[in-house]
Amino acid sequence: MPYYLDKSDGLSVSLRVQPRSSRNALEFGPAGELRARVTAPPVDSAANDAVIALLAEAAGVAKSQVRLVLGKTARDKTFLIGGQAAVLRERLERALRA
Repeated sequence: MPYYLDKSDGLSVSLRVQPRSSRNALEFGPAGELRARVTAPPVDSAANDAVIALLAEAAGVAKSQVRLVLGKTARDKTFLIGGQAAVLRERLERALRA
């Protein structure tokens, strides 16, 4: 899975963000990429904050455990979720199947 990368301090997640969507959801895009749809607009980091909340909920961690590491103003972003990588990956996969 090219969108996950195990790190010593957690799980790195690369995804494409679609702001101003009709709903908040994690899903796969048409090319198989991981996509985060958020209702927030891409203004004043609102969309980034919404993705952090979405990833935290899906991974079962506090929002403070999720941080944006790459792509602050781009659609393609990389986040780091703190914790045990294998557990986080399983939780995200479960959220994607739901």
